[in-house]
Amino acid sequence: MAVTDTAPTTTPQTPPQTPAPASAPAPTGLSVRAKLVLFVLCAAQFAVALDFSILNVALPALGSDLGLSQANLQWGVTAFALPSGGFLLLFGRIADLIGRRRLFLIGLAAFTAASVLATAAWDPTSFLVGRVLQGLGAAMIVPSGMALLTTTFKEGPERDRALGVSGMLMSLGFTVGMLLGGVLTQAFGWRSTMALNVLMGAAVLLGAPRLLTESRVPERPRIDVPGAVTITGGLLALIYALSTAAQSGFGRPDVVIGLSAGVLLLAAFVVIESRTAQPLVSLRVLRRRTVAWGNIGGLVTFSMMSAVIFLTTLYLQQVRDLSPGASGLVFGVIGLAAALGGSVAPKVVGRLGAARTLVAGLVIQSACTAAMVLVGAGGGTWLVLLFGSLGCFGHLWAIVAYSITATSGLADTEQGLATGLVTSTQQVGLTVGIPLLSALAASRIDGLKAAGDSFARATLGGVRLGLGTDAVVVAAVALLVSLGLRVWRRAD
Repeated sequence: MAVTDTAPTTTPQTPPQTPAPASAPAPTGLSVRAKLVLFVLCAAQFAVALDFSILNVALPALGSDLGLSQANLQWGVTAFALPSGGFLLLFGRIADLIGRRRLFLIGLAAFTAASVLATAAWDPTSFLVGRVLQGLGAAMIVPSGMALLTTTFKEGPERDRALGVSGMLMSLGFTVGMLLGGVLTQAFGWRSTMALNVLMGAAVLLGAPRLLTESRVPERPRIDVPGAVTITGGLLALIYALSTAAQSGFGRPDVVIGLSAGVLLLAAFVVIESRTAQPLVSLRVLRRRTVAWGNIGGLVTFSMMSAVIFLTTLYLQQVRDLSPGASGLVFGVIGLAAALGGSVAPKVVGRLGAARTLVAGLVIQSACTAAMVLVGAGGGTWLVLLFGSLGCFGHLWAIVAYSITATSGLADTEQGLATGLVTSTQQVGLTVGIPLLSALAASRIDGLKAAGDSFARATLGGVRLGLGTDAVVVAAVALLVSLGLRVWRRAD
């Protein structure tokens, strides 16, 4: 959803990213056409969610086939996540300007064409270009699709149920992606994971033009180009620097320049947004403690759990020597636990409140990640299954609770801004976690190999360091969020 003052409003209890129970029914009392519109919009969101996770298990096989080094494996995920998060706010504003249906169809066509390139990739460069273009397509699909959904279904139970179905399929898409990534890679090779996106995108493109009607805001909005340039440039610079450091260390001039440029651009973004009449991100809304601490919790739970998935993929395939298919089944079980956590989270929120549920979810995620540090070279798959499942169970508590927390205590006119921030937090979180901990783990792996350890033992050491750091970061943020929200509650 675009972060604009004219974006459609939603209630705090049903933000777009809140996963719904797996048994959530489709909206009833809708016309056949309305149901088909919902199917098309949800299918596109499902494809995007699936693309975030389907490649995780296939990365080692992909790297071996295309000659992508271990330190650069994370770019297979980051090359998609970075543009999809960095351009999300800008494309949300463009959708308001040129029409949501038009941008949705452009994004869907770009996503499908880019998937063809990624499927046929002949070297790392062609593959990563395909992934970047997929990410740009996703950045068009997500905000325009959510805006079309909220304008198609009137506010109230009808829209709530439609958003519930959309949230359920987004969660299911990530879960199914982890499972399908392993199964398809084992049976047909890693290229089949990208080919699936081609089939799904083409299928949606056949029906979308006939079903969707145009939607745009009544007033012509202004595009905050300086804000979009600085936030996107800042994220690109930081991710490039961190990813390069994973392979070559932090002493290289381009790494230092990248880190410095990233910090300066992000600082410039804050200054620009404070002075712009129609900002991409409203600093006035962001200053509210519920919004700020809720999004901080969401950023950390997304970024650190995506890093856990990446690190455990390395462990399962490069230490335990599991096949992609077997690794996919492990993540399939973990994904089912995540879906279960999402289904019970609303009940927990109703009993504990959103703030306490957010902190509880972060604590569970941290504790389970810390327990996974005990994995060993001769055993530990059961630890990944047990604590990975429990950790993702708490992770979904945190996702649901942060979405509610970050949209609470706001007027109806501010809900569009708040839900847009929730969407952006999710996308950026999926972007930054993997390169951060990948750099740390890769540095440890190189050091252990230089000291004479075998490849498997060195990889295990890097994975353990990454998981331990991950657990500490989540625990620290859980404490900060707890203190921040407690201060807010006392003040009121």
